Amino acid sequence: MTVEHDRTTATFEQAASVASDILAEVGKAVVGKDDVLELIVAALVADGHVLLDDVPGVAKTLTARSLATAAGLDFSRVQFTPDVLPADITGSLVLDLSTRMPEFRKGPVFTNLLLADEVNRAPAKTQAALLEAMQERQVTADGETYPLPRPFLVIATQNPIESEGTYPLPEAQLDRFLLRTTMGYPTESDELRILLDRVERRSDDVELRPVCDAETFRAVQRALENIHVERRILEYCVAVVRSTRGESQLAVGSSPRGTLALVKMARASALLDGREFVGPDDVRRMAVPTLAHRVVLSDDAWARRIDPEEVVRRAVDRIPAPAPPPGRS
Repeated sequence: MTVEHDRTTATFEQAASVASDILAEVGKAVVGKDDVLELIVAALVADGHVLLDDVPGVAKTLTARSLATAAGLDFSRVQFTPDVLPADITGSLVLDLSTRMPEFRKGPVFTNLLLADEVNRAPAKTQAALLEAMQERQVTADGETYPLPRPFLVIATQNPIESEGTYPLPEAQLDRFLLRTTMGYPTESDELRILLDRVERRSDDVELRPVCDAETFRAVQRALENIHVERRILEYCVAVVRSTRGESQLAVGSSPRGTLALVKMARASALLDGREFVGPDDVRRMAVPTLAHRVVLSDDAWARRIDPEEVVRRAVDRIPAPAPPPGRS
């Protein structure tokens, strides 16, 4: 599939085929994580950012790099530390010695897919600069605004078991991530397969091929708008999100931004499943990874180390799914 210009929209068949090909290609490098990869690809196709919250060594960086390669996207990686400044991410004005005029030198954020590694190690000002880039898809420096390339997507990581020298992400920034998930350890058989594959190829690196380019990927993103969502499914999404606001173990439930995010992710789920319409199962599947990071536990629940995912899952389970219309399941 080729794209003539930036406003081209892929057909449903083209979009589903590209998404499937990306998943298959990334699966060559990231073993045994099909469900997680589907979540991440769904979020990227929905033009959203992803937060991977997991321990080191479970293929978070490999996943981001492999997705960029398979989707034909420019890739940058930033290792966040407490001394990283906003200008280190966004870029800054420098003096051009040949013209003796200030010139904006772009930072690593000017890319298609940015891996923000250990993002919670960045101080508040740096996180704020990244937040503007994530939300507005632009960078402001010395009063000038510079648009970021499209697509512009962030995969951020953080280590949940290490708190020394970290700056917890504020709720406002967490809310900008369309999806939060974990990679998890591989199963015993998958871990053995990783070793067997490594021995067979005789190299640490896995060679992947791009299955599309950045313009094609943008066309796939726009195709998501053509996935049909019936009113009864929208009502179901509203009911699911509103149920989080009535949970006694939550001080704050999900906002309307969460409702919009849930519809986006449900549409992406349908696309990856090869359907042109959203069903209740798409909403249920995407509810926890889309909403759990948007809620705030009550003091009592936090003290008892309640998992917000479990609270959101209970809230979702309380809402009966609408029956499918005749001819659809």
